[in-house]
Amino acid sequence: MYMFFYLLLAIIGGTCIGFQAGINGVLGKRIGVIEASFVSFFIGTIILLLLVIFAGKGNILNVTNVSKWQLLGGALGVAYVSIMVAIVPKIGVASAITAVIVGQLLISVTLDHFGIFTNQRIPIDWYRISGLCLLLVSLLLIFKGNIKWF
Repeated sequence: MYMFFYLLLAIIGGTCIGFQAGINGVLGKRIGVIEASFVSFFIGTIILLLLVIFAGKGNILNVTNVSKWQLLGGALGVAYVSIMVAIVPKIGVASAITAVIVGQLLISVTLDHFGIFTNQRIPIDWYRISGLCLLLVSLLLIFKGNIKWF
């Protein structure tokens, strides 16, 4: 039962990313790519600050004790949001999100195979390779709808 709940939460998270990409794409056309990325992160920062203050259970001061590479998540988030703000108006939400999913799964399968960030190695097998190939086909089919041949 818990696994279904976690899967449902992941699907909800994915819908948030889809909405975020569309909304930020429109915002980027109105105020600029970097400016829209800044506004998005600023609003997110305010919300997270309130969550840390009122619902946080950890110790944010421990951030000084972590390896510096563990702080790269914020920079990667900036890259992701800025890229999405720039490309969604050009290729659409569906193509952009499908391409993001392809990138996420390619790196995720690689990280699993080598056991990076986890204690468990999950080797690449034909099931995963087949899934990646089918996903690439889906990207091509979804993106093909963007191309006006005539």
